[in-house]
Amino acid sequence: MDKSINDVKIHLVDSDYQQLVSNITSLWHQAKENAISAVNTELLDANWQTGKYIVEFEQGGKVRAEYGKQLLVNLAKDLTLQNGRGFSRSNLSYMRKFYLSFPKCETVSHKLTWSHYFEILKCDEPLEMQFYLKQCIKEGWKVRELKRQMKSALFQRLALSTDKEGVLALANEGHQVMKPQDIIRDPFVLEFTGLPPKKRYKENDLEAALKSNMEQFLLELGRGFAFIGRQYVMHIGSRQFKVDLVFYHCILKCYVLIDLKRAEIKHNDIGQMNLYLNFFKTEVCQPDDNPPIGIVLGAKKDELLMEYALQGITNQLFAARYQLYLPKREELQEQLDKLLDAFEP
Repeated sequence: MDKSINDVKIHLVDSDYQQLVSNITSLWHQAKENAISAVNTELLDANWQTGKYIVEFEQGGKVRAEYGKQLLVNLAKDLTLQNGRGFSRSNLSYMRKFYLSFPKCETVSHKLTWSHYFEILKCDEPLEMQFYLKQCIKEGWKVRELKRQMKSALFQRLALSTDKEGVLALANEGHQVMKPQDIIRDPFVLEFTGLPPKKRYKENDLEAALKSNMEQFLLELGRGFAFIGRQYVMHIGSRQFKVDLVFYHCILKCYVLIDLKRAEIKHNDIGQMNLYLNFFKTEVCQPDDNPPIGIVLGAKKDELLMEYALQGITNQLFAARYQLYLPKREELQEQLDKLLDAFEP
């Protein structure tokens, strides 16, 4: 009896002790996070204020204007001598641009780090800069993820699929996912697969590469995707069919089926995906699910052929291209400029 009571006491002590360890650990984790946040706030404010000092000095009249391009060179030397690293000419030029891009300090978001802003400030277009700022905050991108999205020209790819109002909304609000069309990129950029663009590969090679690099693929697909599985089996009558990749979209509340095509998308590929969507609607979807979305993803597509192939189909079915290399941002920006010019009165 005494032994049983002692066991209970020991258990209670152990439980209380573990709670003590947990409480102290949580306290210090929070303290570290608060300290990092405080340091980041001070760093952003100092960089912004440095940029402000530089711009105000430049605007101080003819005498100061004589410093010209040498101002940042001289500042870099003198500030480095007095304060150590962190004051290179490049860093100072970005601090200057930081202030010019966000002249009101209250518009600077402390949810992002200086490393985020350093990358975002590389954008030449204000709309593009604003888009990546909003998306970083909305999706919690790390700097590495931000760099990849910028290299893949995500802003230009999304903007080219809309009109002028849509481009402005994209910049001001970030990418909003409200309807099936909002998850489509054309092209999808799959450079992370490591597959050679100009050499032969099989569709299952592409599928395996996407599965092996699922984190990067989900980043390219955008917010809301949850991976369900590959080679999803469907038994229809006496036959068996497989769809390459199946996801669930948590925002749109529906399944997303993706079929991969190594070469050009054919009209019968559209019919096959339509079959898969009908099966999912009847056999897989729950009453509170929205209708599934189908994406046939190919290296090429004939726009006119796809227009006729998709005509009359009531399911949410899309044909989109992919490419295995990063796009040339300048070419996409040129297309976007022409699009925006076309909407000018």
